[in-house]
Amino acid sequence: MKYILRILPFLFFALNISAQTIEGITETFANSESISSNEIAIIPEPVRLVKQTGHFILPHIITIQVGKSPELKQTVAFLKERLSIPTGYDVNVVNPPVANPTIKLIINEEEDTTLGNEGYHLTVGVKQVVIRANKPAGLFYGVQTLVQLLPKEIESKEEVKNIKWTAPCVDVTDYPRLGWRGLMFDVARHFFTKAEVKQYIDAMVRYKYNILHLHLADDEGWRIEIKGLPKLTEVGAWNVKRIGTFGDFIPPKADEPRNYGGFYTQEDIKELVAYAKDRFVDIMPEIDVPGHSLAAIASYPELSCTPDAVNYKVRSGEKIMDWSRGAPPLGLVDNTLCPANEKVYVFLDTVFSQIAKLFPFQYIHVGGDEVARNFWEKNDQVKELMKREGLKTIPDVQAYFEKRVEQIIVSKGKKFMAWDEVLEGGVSQSAAVMSWRNMQHGLDAANAGHEVVMTPTQYAYIDYMQADAITEPKVYASLRLSKSYEFDPVPEGANAKFIKGAQANLWTEQVFNIRQAEYMTWPRGFAIAESVWSPKEKKNWTNFFTRTEQHFKRLDIAETKYAPSVYDPIFNVKRSADRNLAISLSTEVEGLDMYYSFDNSFPDHFYPKYTTPLVPPIDAKVLKVITYRGKTPIGRMMNMPIEELEKRAGKR
Repeated sequence: MKYILRILPFLFFALNISAQTIEGITETFANSESISSNEIAIIPEPVRLVKQTGHFILPHIITIQVGKSPELKQTVAFLKERLSIPTGYDVNVVNPPVANPTIKLIINEEEDTTLGNEGYHLTVGVKQVVIRANKPAGLFYGVQTLVQLLPKEIESKEEVKNIKWTAPCVDVTDYPRLGWRGLMFDVARHFFTKAEVKQYIDAMVRYKYNILHLHLADDEGWRIEIKGLPKLTEVGAWNVKRIGTFGDFIPPKADEPRNYGGFYTQEDIKELVAYAKDRFVDIMPEIDVPGHSLAAIASYPELSCTPDAVNYKVRSGEKIMDWSRGAPPLGLVDNTLCPANEKVYVFLDTVFSQIAKLFPFQYIHVGGDEVARNFWEKNDQVKELMKREGLKTIPDVQAYFEKRVEQIIVSKGKKFMAWDEVLEGGVSQSAAVMSWRNMQHGLDAANAGHEVVMTPTQYAYIDYMQADAITEPKVYASLRLSKSYEFDPVPEGANAKFIKGAQANLWTEQVFNIRQAEYMTWPRGFAIAESVWSPKEKKNWTNFFTRTEQHFKRLDIAETKYAPSVYDPIFNVKRSADRNLAISLSTEVEGLDMYYSFDNSFPDHFYPKYTTPLVPPIDAKVLKVITYRGKTPIGRMMNMPIEELEKRAGKR
């Protein structure tokens, strides 16, 4: 064996194998190793990673050499913080060049066309780390990858003792698949403070997201100061606090205080925009019209077609829609701006004039979804509008409204974006579409020449339940991590040049605080990040989840909340031939064992292990199940009432 090893190098030379071929072999082994190794767990998966021999050891005195670009200020500040707080080491930033710096951040003098504006090349050597990019954004993302190569304790908010601060030697070339890599944060249903929005931005950039879509107005709150329209925040930003199941709350009484909510001043918005820009994130504002506008109407009732609007209040989570016939819903109150009222367009001109000045991003999102049009059908003003403008149907009325709004948006030097419903009545060719109802609407819009951002419910609605409904806040549907990971933002048959990218949406009807926002975002945010950044051909669920488990440990140390739902058992129930329940259990993750009890005690790995479908004993009330990996509990204790299983199985 030793003899064979000695002659192998000579065989390579004798066969005249090219350096490129050897590199390909090296990369193949490196990639296969990274799948099974916990040492390299980068999310999103880089375009190309070659593992080299050896490890970089972080010295006690660290020198970061960086150019003079002011856009690198936050990149350097972030790197300095991560390398100093957990380690206790000294970190110095130097410019101009010095001999043998620890880390070099370099903007290419000659553009590397492979990298584009957001790509980077990272080399971790035994003695030095070098990150090169064409633009500052690329260096920022390269730094995120470098931090992920260091031990998980690098995420700590305090010094950690007795850690060997090393990183594997690698050569990484990386750049994004798509330019629009977004998360939508609904701050209207529940208000999140300026500090909490910053916290959300800090988390998303770690996974190379670059768009924060802020949903700033809805039935439950108007969240942005508009000069000259003070009631929007004096009235529209506040409702009655309710906790429980959103949509089923008891209607507030007249004497209950309306002191739950909040809003951002224009100075707050400027601060958030600057904070995001420093981290290479654009903020896109959304004012959802003509539906979802009860907060605006409660503030200024004259914006409604309905005289009774003078009695409307900002919604606190009580039922205001009837969805029994599907979409579009029937409004139980008229939460729509009146398309036949010129005051509405004057109002929107004022609103969008100020929003356009506050947000540098080129797009303004105007909603257009779930418009309850039943009040329009009976309104004399709307009937007169239809006659005057030659509008034949109520969808034509919404199309008229959208075109008027687009004219306002364009007059401010911005681009119009809306949810995919606006395609039904027709919009201009320049209108951009956010496709949420399914993939097909986005595919059709792209093939019709509209710019499209893909955000379909089937993959990207991270307000949906992640596990069984017995453990999750009850929302409309379920979306497990493995399903999110199947997302391909550029479906087969689509005109890819019109698909700008994709995003995940966090609606917050059932998200009351920032910890729950984190829980709902991660780890599904990992899956969407990989779908928009990494090459399609590199996506692999087993590899991804191996890396995800390592990031769970990082989030634990960073004190960021996440959902462990992927470890929970999945319950499937049907009736057997004798009409008894037959309960099947499965898991998203391979290699887990499930232990159960029907006797109200809490099972561990000494209890019966699930192998075949279960039939509950005649008087049993609850099935308890827990997942294990080997002898270690890994899932949550699930308490499934037999009564619930009976309901799911249907009638006997």
